[in-house]
Amino acid sequence: MKKKLAIMTAALMVCACAFVGCGNKDDGGQGAADNNQGGNTQNLVMATGGTTGAYYPYGGAVATALSGAVDGLNINVQSTGASAANIRLVAQNEADIAMVQNDVMDYAYNGIELFNGEKIENIAAMGTLYTEVCQIVVDPASGINSIADLKGKRVSVGDAGSGVEANSRQILGAYGITFDDITVQNLGFGDSANAMKDKKIDAFFVTAGTPTTAVMELASTNPIKILSIDDEHMKALCEQYPYYSEYTIASDVYSGMDGDVKTLAVKAAFIVNPDLDEELVYNMTKALFEQKDAITQGNSKGAELDVNTAVQNVSIPFHPGAVKYYKEVGVME
Repeated sequence: MKKKLAIMTAALMVCACAFVGCGNKDDGGQGAADNNQGGNTQNLVMATGGTTGAYYPYGGAVATALSGAVDGLNINVQSTGASAANIRLVAQNEADIAMVQNDVMDYAYNGIELFNGEKIENIAAMGTLYTEVCQIVVDPASGINSIADLKGKRVSVGDAGSGVEANSRQILGAYGITFDDITVQNLGFGDSANAMKDKKIDAFFVTAGTPTTAVMELASTNPIKILSIDDEHMKALCEQYPYYSEYTIASDVYSGMDGDVKTLAVKAAFIVNPDLDEELVYNMTKALFEQKDAITQGNSKGAELDVNTAVQNVSIPFHPGAVKYYKEVGVME
């Protein structure tokens, strides 16, 4: 299974360790984890996101910190299609740990939205990480000044089956717009930015930590506008989808912004394979927060790590190893 994932995605090797073995459900319950006979080395696969998004570099920073802090742990970071794909990879034992949006793991566990009729319960939470912001980027030359103006336009709504696509559908739906009302393109962050640069689309959705690399690079060469969600629709969306929260993108986040932008946000989180050893996940969870400074040096979003909020807005069960740590530090009873 790992061989399949390696073919599908680009790999970043952490701690210069060779990736060995192929895990499956017949390997004694270790999932994708590969342990040597002495039990001293554990090679894990971390599924992240596209190389121009926020998950991939963040995952690399975390993997480096955890691999250095937990004896015998080596993590191989994989670039993937992000949340929905990552959930399936963990559930299918092709990854051991993955970054996902908290709303998407809710969809999967309950078999709704992107996972309609496909209830996935063999995943476990490890904790939330940082805020992911719903950003609606438009070409100022398109004449789009509000979300309502997106009707009839060429819009990239994120990769097919992604959390971004679900956010796009929900936000547009609040304004009475369906995918049938726009010319839909399913592009990742980098491809969306390039398409806007080439005047092939008028707008695109991004859900990621800010600043998002693809948006930042686009704003450095082209004028952009980021749309706000008005108070009435903000309230309706937060009431209908409780995993959303209000968020303000400051005017200095991207070049060319002419003011603060009010929008919605979800949380990035780590999920793990439920079959991973309890002590291993305990040590990983502990290291995640104790190595906050090291992670922040590798990626600025590490500054948002907070053990006091890591268990909030999580609707799926936590791994017993994570529970052990959170009870130890007093954030779980």
